Amino acid sequence: MSRRSKTKQPTRNTVTFSQKDFLPTTKAEMDALGWDMCDIILISGDAYIDSPFIGVAMVGRMLERMGYRVGMIGQPDINSDVDIKRLGEPRLYWGVSGGSVDSMVSNYTATKKFRNTDDYTPGGKNDKRPDRALSVYCNLIRRYFKNTVPIMIGGIEASLRRVSHYDYWQNRLKKPILFDSKADVLIYGMGEIALEELTRAIENKEDYSDIRGVCYISKEPKLEYIELPSHQECLDDKERYIDLFDDFYDNNDPISAKGLCQKVDERYLIQNPPCDYLNQEEMDANSNLPFTRELHPYYAKMGKVKCLETIKFSIMTHHGCWGECNFCAIGVHQGRTIRTRTEENILKEAKDFNKYKDYKGIISDVGGPTANMYGYECAKKLKKGTCDDIRCVDADRLCKVMHVDHSRNINLLRRVREVEGVRKAFVASGVRYDLITADKKHGYSYLKEMVEHHISGQMKVAPEHTQQHVLELMGKPGKETLVDFKKMYDRLNKESGKNQFLTYYLIAAHPGCEEKDMHELKHFTTDELKMNPEQAQVFTPTPSTYSAVMYYTELDPKTRKKIFVEKDTKRKEKQKQIVVAKDCFKSGFAS
Repeated sequence: MSRRSKTKQPTRNTVTFSQKDFLPTTKAEMDALGWDMCDIILISGDAYIDSPFIGVAMVGRMLERMGYRVGMIGQPDINSDVDIKRLGEPRLYWGVSGGSVDSMVSNYTATKKFRNTDDYTPGGKNDKRPDRALSVYCNLIRRYFKNTVPIMIGGIEASLRRVSHYDYWQNRLKKPILFDSKADVLIYGMGEIALEELTRAIENKEDYSDIRGVCYISKEPKLEYIELPSHQECLDDKERYIDLFDDFYDNNDPISAKGLCQKVDERYLIQNPPCDYLNQEEMDANSNLPFTRELHPYYAKMGKVKCLETIKFSIMTHHGCWGECNFCAIGVHQGRTIRTRTEENILKEAKDFNKYKDYKGIISDVGGPTANMYGYECAKKLKKGTCDDIRCVDADRLCKVMHVDHSRNINLLRRVREVEGVRKAFVASGVRYDLITADKKHGYSYLKEMVEHHISGQMKVAPEHTQQHVLELMGKPGKETLVDFKKMYDRLNKESGKNQFLTYYLIAAHPGCEEKDMHELKHFTTDELKMNPEQAQVFTPTPSTYSAVMYYTELDPKTRKKIFVEKDTKRKEKQKQIVVAKDCFKSGFAS
């Protein structure tokens, strides 16, 4: 049966939104609600976009559900008190986030050129988000509110900078962000349960020093916690920084992690063990919160935000990723255990899109950090937590205990397509092709569903490289898996009568990668993949990744042996140009 071309479209009770549907962002909105003050004011490096894909909006809706009066200030002017004072001072605390993307990643390319555009800023011009937004906003609060209520920081910028970390843009190790921001407490990771417990503790004037999922500064160490190498030790010895990161990385799971403490000058950073993950019922409940999925009218008058084009009618099916690519921080921030929503809750969200007058039956994405990790997990991990000595998936193998199973995902996608009003549901999130080839029972069927129904002309995959020694440093599977996947993909396209392509994410100048490796990559794309890459990205060492540790130390963290690291900007660009060059490729290495 053909898809929605012949399906009767539902009669929609379309909704339009006014300021009363949002959390207040102006004094006039507070007055209209009869509020004399907010309990909590949230500050963000993004404009106020009320979407479940925007972390600070999720925080605001969760706090609202708890009964608190929550105000929202997006992208405050840092050169005056106009924005930071417009809602007054909160009764309980300030909650500060740098935004949906680390502000330095948002503002600069991998070669440290300033980005002119920002997808989270009205009008798209990158003129609202300051560098190191988290610290700037905290200092802005303290400048205009003396002896104020506590300042709590969270979000990805806080989470990934919570211990001593390498900062690519200053090319040095920086102290834990609590010391630079002068905030009172940090919630790390997704932190939903920590948020609720911390808010109640502040409300009741209770000690929050034992709440899981938070960091704070102490005059004394916590003796029962693992003591990390001090900040000074890490400055003096790069191998001690690797020691620190190993312990930091291995203590991120709520079941198995221990608390950490680190000496910084004469004080200590205390990191309590992670808070528990949300269960399936709680995941569903958060997805049911009353998001408008719109840009607040206060910001909309300044222009559109580009990110809404993709997130407005997208569905997040799960949190977490156990892929452990060494250049990616998702595992550290979201966790390495998959937490899924129920199919019924996802289908309800798809049906609810019909309420929006601008919904055309197109769902932009049904996925998560890795789309095809939905619906299964390692039973051992769920009971005992993540392993310290072995990864779920590595450069050369998938753990035998991890039984990849796409059957639930296949069923979900089929049911989404049956939702009234859905004309097309794309899967735009990343897909691990090595998991498809590893699933001998359902991998082929899953890819068939994707090819026939869920991609638009091309499917994006991320091999990143083809040279084995580089792939091992990246934590990516070998090129043979890519070849097997491409054969399967091409066969399915032929069987389906489609002419759809694969596009490839590739990385230049990752630690361990030399120019000769990029020439070999070019050979492979030409000879094996029969294509000329149109784009590649230069590696960016982002905080809290093993690849950033490699970049800074110039050592393989596993062996502690010296590795090549390209640090010259022009030679980084040259590596990129080798693989994207349009000219006819000749055998042998170009000069």
